[in-house]
Amino acid sequence: MKMKTALSLVAAAVALLSHSAFAQEKSRAEVKEETKKAVKAGETKGGEGSPASEKTMSKKDRAERKAETAKSVKAGETKGGEGTPESAKTKSTKDRAERKAETAAAVKAGETKGGESTPGQKK
Repeated sequence: MKMKTALSLVAAAVALLSHSAFAQEKSRAEVKEETKKAVKAGETKGGEGSPASEKTMSKKDRAERKAETAKSVKAGETKGGEGTPESAKTKSTKDRAERKAETAAAVKAGETKGGESTPGQKK
């Protein structure tokens, strides 16, 4: 009896697994042919990716962008180089010796720990 049950379970499993293998509606050749037609019709681009992943091209050429940037730098609207005006570093009013003395005094008073940690950060 156990042998019949085991054989029937194996037969059922084979039937289920083999059915999914043959359940494909289109062959690979048909899918490839459809893709070729879609590319020719302009409905999709060749290769991987979707039409939404296309890069947008600038309407201006490099010379126009450079001239525009130079003009805005000259007008003071932006600083030259990379980054934004907000990211420009501000100059310190203290020299290195003054900063070191101030830090040493804060460490001595217990306001901050020595080393590279920030105040309130546990080591």
